[in-house]
Amino acid sequence: MFFIMGINSGRKDLSFHQTMICSRCGSYGSYSVYMTYMVLSLFFIPCFKWNRRYYVTTSCCNRTYQLDPAVGKRIARGEQVELRPEDLTETGEYGCCRAGESPGGSLTFVKRCSSCGFSTEEDYDYCPKCGKPL
Repeated sequence: MFFIMGINSGRKDLSFHQTMICSRCGSYGSYSVYMTYMVLSLFFIPCFKWNRRYYVTTSCCNRTYQLDPAVGKRIARGEQVELRPEDLTETGEYGCCRAGESPGGSLTFVKRCSSCGFSTEEDYDYCPKCGKPL
């Protein structure tokens, strides 16, 4: 008898959007929330999830923030929540094909896969993790 099991990372976009004026670039935009996690699969069926983390990206400059876990859980349950600046911690990552200034002052380019959430500073056309176009 064979057991097929594996451990993978996953990403789930949560149905939450809030309009805002970005504190970094000053543009009008919106927040989008997603959750990342690790999952144990048995016969390709997800059985157990752990290491859940919640992130927020801005539509104006694609800046990524880590969201307070308590607020992220409320959003995942479908509650109406208003995000406040104290709920967000800047990660220093920037979205697909956008340039941002790192804490050291140099420019960094980060591509983020919209399918699996993998981030890379390399100039790939396809995601090295899932193979989808970047």
